[in-house]
Parts: sequence; C-alpha cells; structure tokens
Amino acid sequence: MWLSGAVWGKCDLPSSLWCSSGDVAKQCGVYDQCRDTLRRDPNAGPVNLTLYMESLCPDCKNFFASQLYDTWVALGTSVLNLTLVPYGNARETKDGDKWKFECQHGEQECIGNLIETCAIAIIKDINIYFPFINCIESKNGMPEKDAETCAAKNKIDLEPIIQCANGPMGNDLEHQMALKTDALNPPHQYVPWVTVNGVHTEAMEKEAEQSLVTLICDTYKGPTPKKCLQLAEQRRSSRCYTN
Repeated sequence: MWLSGAVWGKCDLPSSLWCSSGDVAKQCGVYDQCRDTLRRDPNAGPVNLTLYMESLCPDCKNFFASQLYDTWVALGTSVLNLTLVPYGNARETKDGDKWKFECQHGEQECIGNLIETCAIAIIKDINIYFPFINCIESKNGMPEKDAETCAAKNKIDLEPIIQCANGPMGNDLEHQMALKTDALNPPHQYVPWVTVNGVHTEAMEKEAEQSLVTLICDTYKGPTPKKCLQLAEQRRSSRCYTN
C-alpha cells in the first residue's frame, strides 16, 4: 500500500517518516493513509529518560560525552525529561544515624556522587545543573577540584553544594539515590543503565549507547521535532541506494 501510494519524485525520506507531519505526508503522496498517525498529541509529554550512573565510571563518562549531553541539547526539555541518579554500583550500610557508602571506584567516586547529587537538589533547574555535572564528567576524576573548575565555568555558587555534600543533607540525599537504584526492576547489572519511560531492555540500552537521539525520537509521541527529521535525512543520505 505504501509503495504504490508514494510519489517518489517528490519524496526522498525513508518510509518510517512519511507520516511525521502533514506536509511530509502530502509530499510523499500518502496523506490519506497517514490521517490516523498524523493525529499525534500536540500536548504529549516528553520522553522520561533516567540514567543510573556513578561519577568515575569510564563508560558513564563516555556516555555523557558521546550521547547524553548532545542529545539533551539538541532535543530540549520539551522532548527529553532527563533524571540523573548518581549512585551506580555503590553499596550503603547504616552507621549510627548516618549512611556509609562504599563506591566501586573508591572514595573519590563517593565524593563525586555526593557533589552531583547535591547539585541536583540545590540548583533544581536542570538547565543549570546538567551542564555543571556534564563538565565534571568530562574531567579526569578529582571531583572536588573538577567541581571548582566547572562551577567557575558555569557561574555556579559551589559553597552550598559542598556544604551539602559534606553534611547530613547530602548523606540523606545519596541514600535516596541508593533507594531509587535498588528499586530497579529488573535490577541493574552495570552502569550506565538507562530506563525510558520507566522501562529497561538490553535492546534499548544498546540503542541508547549507539544513538540516543534516535531512541528518543522514535519514542516521542508529540509532533516530530525538527532534529528528528534532520536525523532521518542523515540516515537516508548515508545509505547506498540501487539505481
């Protein structure tokens, strides 16, 4: 049905995008077939992406650098609702009225987790704290020094964040990150570990690590963002078609 209805001379997008908008459907000669699909919800909420991570994990740092930050910048918060959970493969035990954390990559990782957790809680605005955390994740693994550098770069008051990380507030906040991580079903087996709208599968994880923007574009139920159309065009232009 799709092939016979397409006007090939005017449509150079892959068939998966023919119903992405009314204009595209008309251009591809499939407007009638796309009527139901075009009734996308203009009020659709963003895709909920949660990243379970730890501050000194090499693969987590790579995921930030190669996928996460650029996707967040490209799609924006109206399409991608990002939640960070800095805890990962740590373990916690009760020590009097406090929690004691043991982190996979040592004490410095625990410090990094606390700084990032406190930044999220104190700053609250992801448009401010995420660039700060992304900056820390781009560094070489001395969280307090890296936080100073990144706070200066992003014009953030670091003092309340460090006070939080060194005090009972940070201890309790990191315990909440532990509870979130331990509540995962299925339980996480590694980090980075992503859930999309609360769901994790191995196929989803693989796609997120290879092309997170594709995963989010394919999941989003609202009007197709311009970035997603550009991505589809890039896919098309990179293929070798028969004559």
